[in-house]
Amino acid sequence: MKKLRIAQISPLIESVPPKKYGGTERVVYYLTEGLVERGHEVTLFASGDSSSSARLIAPVTQSLRLGRKIHSTIFMHMMMLSKVYEEMAGQFDIIHSHLEYLTLPYAASSQTPTVLTMHGRLDVPDYVDILKQYNRQPCVSISDAQRTPAAGINWAGTVYHGYPESLFEFNPYPENYFLYLGRFSEEKRPDQAIRLARACKIHLKLAAKIDPADKGYFKSKIEPLLDNPYIEYIGEVDDIRKSELLRNARALLNPIDWPEPFGLVMIEALACGTPVIVRRCGSSPEVIADGVSGFVCDTRQEFIRAIRSIDEISRAACRREFEQRFTLRHMVENYETLYRNVIAAAPE
Repeated sequence: MKKLRIAQISPLIESVPPKKYGGTERVVYYLTEGLVERGHEVTLFASGDSSSSARLIAPVTQSLRLGRKIHSTIFMHMMMLSKVYEEMAGQFDIIHSHLEYLTLPYAASSQTPTVLTMHGRLDVPDYVDILKQYNRQPCVSISDAQRTPAAGINWAGTVYHGYPESLFEFNPYPENYFLYLGRFSEEKRPDQAIRLARACKIHLKLAAKIDPADKGYFKSKIEPLLDNPYIEYIGEVDDIRKSELLRNARALLNPIDWPEPFGLVMIEALACGTPVIVRRCGSSPEVIADGVSGFVCDTRQEFIRAIRSIDEISRAACRREFEQRFTLRHMVENYETLYRNVIAAAPE
């Protein structure tokens, strides 16, 4: 089968892969590496501190969150898109952008087909309106649930995220703690994770970053709850520490309260054999098989019962769920098929 010339456009906020927190850039990294391994000619547009087997073109030397604060995020992304579409588009069979709506006017005027993976929430009226204005643009959802607010969009397919099978180590014998991992953000409800841990008298480790926008929430809602013998505050962690925390946890406690588009942390946990206790929001019932790879909860009492029943979940079954649904091979093969379908459907 013909090998493809593919452009991958990553956000410049984090490096590819990210040094610490960063979901989209992590997905871009593994997808790019997987496509290169399968023989495709891939060009990655990302920050200069990125690492890739693909040809790397970097409009900035350092990722914007961890680098010096001298660049406008919007302007730098626009400059990168201008370079891709105005100078280089003819070099590619397909362009895959992870910049969402910023890409739309560039893609609409290009003869090279573009696929647009939507990584964020879509329950924002203005967002849906702009997508409908460009309703010929093929979009990719990362869960079927993500599409709910955006009917009428040109959905080319749903592709779940995936990781290399060897990336996370399976551990059948966890330590005696639960884990909250991610961001200290009100929509992810770490405050509820802490309250549940205190109510159930379980050891909870909190490994999460604090974005500038969430500092007020952390100060007012999280800090007052930390002074408790059951709660251990760790802060933001790198990949090595994250993997260690996940594989040794009895369960990932994930009381999200927003329409989660996918939830990478859930499949990271499953890869370690660690079950997930999650609220029924967005993608969670798609990703977690209730009673098999964790518990999907609606009420506080259901969360409490899930915590007390967690040893009923087979850690081997959690790992099997990961291997059967969320590996890098699944993600790359699904994108390859999608790319070829979009190229075939593009006007001559």
